[in-house]
Amino acid sequence: MRRGLPGVLMGVVMAVALSGCIGPEQTVAKGDLDKNQGTTAVAAHPEYVFTYAENQAEDYPTTQGAYKFAELISQKTNGRILINVQAGGVLGDEKSVCEQLQFGGIDFMRMSLSPLAEFVPKLNVLQLPYLYRDADHMWQVLDGAIGKDFMNSFEGSNLVPLSWYDAGARNFYNSVRPIRKLEDMKGLKIRVQESEMMIGMVEALGASPSPMSYAEVYSALQTGAINGAENNWPSYESTSHYEVAKYYTIDEHNRVPELQLCSQPTWDKLSMADQEIIKECALESAEYERRLWSEREKESEEKVRQAGCQIIELPPGEKQKFQDAVKPMYEKYCSDYMDIVDAIIDTGK
Repeated sequence: MRRGLPGVLMGVVMAVALSGCIGPEQTVAKGDLDKNQGTTAVAAHPEYVFTYAENQAEDYPTTQGAYKFAELISQKTNGRILINVQAGGVLGDEKSVCEQLQFGGIDFMRMSLSPLAEFVPKLNVLQLPYLYRDADHMWQVLDGAIGKDFMNSFEGSNLVPLSWYDAGARNFYNSVRPIRKLEDMKGLKIRVQESEMMIGMVEALGASPSPMSYAEVYSALQTGAINGAENNWPSYESTSHYEVAKYYTIDEHNRVPELQLCSQPTWDKLSMADQEIIKECALESAEYERRLWSEREKESEEKVRQAGCQIIELPPGEKQKFQDAVKPMYEKYCSDYMDIVDAIIDTGK
């Protein structure tokens, strides 16, 4: 999909600024255009300039993974294919961006499985609460035959999956009280993603789900429209939610991986050789993002603890009560895939 001159210039900026040295705390500034022009060898007339939508901030690991993806593609095609990364949700929320991706209005994105499952229902399996024992268990599943099977489940969706990104473990946080036991969930208004399964999980745990966009959460916590939310360490810290909801309970109810996606109409424009380059770059950027994620989790946790937030770790006995409360969801949402659920649970045992 060709873009006009402004898009081309921005793509060049991203490719140049990302020449192999951007770390988790660096960003790409639009004002760097003039000083970077002409400092790298790119095609005089790029064949393609594509748009990549990312809803997180510039310094977030998934955004940095997107920039690495753009950098690698520019390098491996000598600037013939450029990617213009638009971070911070400027192109819309994940669901609306995904809809645009399906008809080629946007070319690439990184998306959480929770809203993505609305388009590919089988993905509900991978976000069942308390499905994984730990992070190693999840990556054994996703990097193995089961993960490949899910990648092959997108036919007819107009979406092309490229690689798995890490998004850590999701935990509950709120502004009212520490959650130390299942009964503490009762009566809390918890923000969830616009996902039927996430709504069902919060209801099963005794709280009231409040679906809303990610960008609205801080103000909703401030005003008391909601009492809490659930997310990983970097999201809790980078959005400053810890300032208005200081009780963070580590229950790891979800390890929801994320996917880099390409629009099917965009994919169909590319030669097989270019498709292979993009797949290769997506996998390489995923390895990079996972390393950044691990580093960022530690940094975010330290910052939150230093800010005086109260961190609660559920004892095993209490966590089992949370797990038991959501068990009926497995059959409700994934009755057609219980063989896959069982295979995931048995992986690595």
